[in-house]
Amino acid sequence: MLKVAILGTGAISDSHIRAYLRFQDWCRITALVDLFPDKAAEKAAQHGLQVKVFQSCDELLQGCDFDAASICLPPFEHAPAAVALLRAGKHVTVEKPMAPSLEECDAMLAAARASGRLLGVVAQNRFQTPMRKLKHVLASGLPGRVLHAQVDSFWWRGARYYDLWWRGTWAKEGGGCTMNHAVHHIDLFQWMMGMPRTVQALTANLGHANAEVEDFATAVLTYANGSLGQITASLIHHGEEQRLVFQGEHAQVAVPWQVRAARPKENGFPEENAGLAAEIQALYESLPAEPLEGHDGQIANVLAAVAGREPLLVDGAEGRKTLELITAIYQAGHLGQRVELPLRPADPFYTRDGILKHARHFHEKTRSVENFASNEITLGRNYGR
Repeated sequence: MLKVAILGTGAISDSHIRAYLRFQDWCRITALVDLFPDKAAEKAAQHGLQVKVFQSCDELLQGCDFDAASICLPPFEHAPAAVALLRAGKHVTVEKPMAPSLEECDAMLAAARASGRLLGVVAQNRFQTPMRKLKHVLASGLPGRVLHAQVDSFWWRGARYYDLWWRGTWAKEGGGCTMNHAVHHIDLFQWMMGMPRTVQALTANLGHANAEVEDFATAVLTYANGSLGQITASLIHHGEEQRLVFQGEHAQVAVPWQVRAARPKENGFPEENAGLAAEIQALYESLPAEPLEGHDGQIANVLAAVAGREPLLVDGAEGRKTLELITAIYQAGHLGQRVELPLRPADPFYTRDGILKHARHFHEKTRSVENFASNEITLGRNYGR
């Protein structure tokens, strides 16, 4: 029986708790950790958990016997907690983003290698049926080589969103919508497209005066094979439309699921290629649904990987790729330059100190609250089937 601790009892911890509770034959939650112990105690009562409550990672390591942990803390606390847990011989699953800087990601990876323990990074949308099906369709070759790929990671948050004490600062949140909202879609994008060769970007704050960080960013990516990518992240879009679109040589495929195919007439104008569209649609429909989706699917994989039954599907190296792409967007947008990948330790945004030195403050934070009365959050689109 695997004993699990959960660090951080904000809204996202509910997804972890519910997932672990699905597998009570495999694991048991033994501890909750939060800077505000009353908040952790309320979370335990909400889920009917019989656990110990601690105020810090150090207290947890000194006062509890456990084997694995989920880190649901604010981003600036991910790396210190993960490194301490790994060095103590614990398996770690950390919420996205993996850490605010590549230097911290690399410290986490080094700790995992030295300890021989597993380091996983949450990317729950990789475990959604539509995403798995789309990746399979692209890999089939039916749409042809991807010429242009597009991510619209559109969200909407009111001005008070950034009143929470750790949000809206480079030091604590590590960035704005690109880091903490579009991370979901950027992860899916690099999972399907691979890493680009260059990045150019623009970042701005258009509607959130209580934040140092961006609430809008758009980037253009180039790939070694000539393909182009386009990523837009926003917290100002009413309706929160979110999609990934891949324009292949022969067909377009997208999530929410859509397939369109055209072939040229003699004069070069398009006509519908109904046969190819039907073939792609048939492939999509033939693919099975995931038995467990989202956090449930990812936690199931983590537990199976710890037991040696299957490989860890989203490890620290995968989590680092997503952070590297986000870092490249920031470096390009804030320094006004085309950035080449891979990034290196000498790059100005590789370390947290470098980010704090070079990142533009769009505004200065003037309001701060410890907690909101409501803990309710939204997690983006369902994406359909």
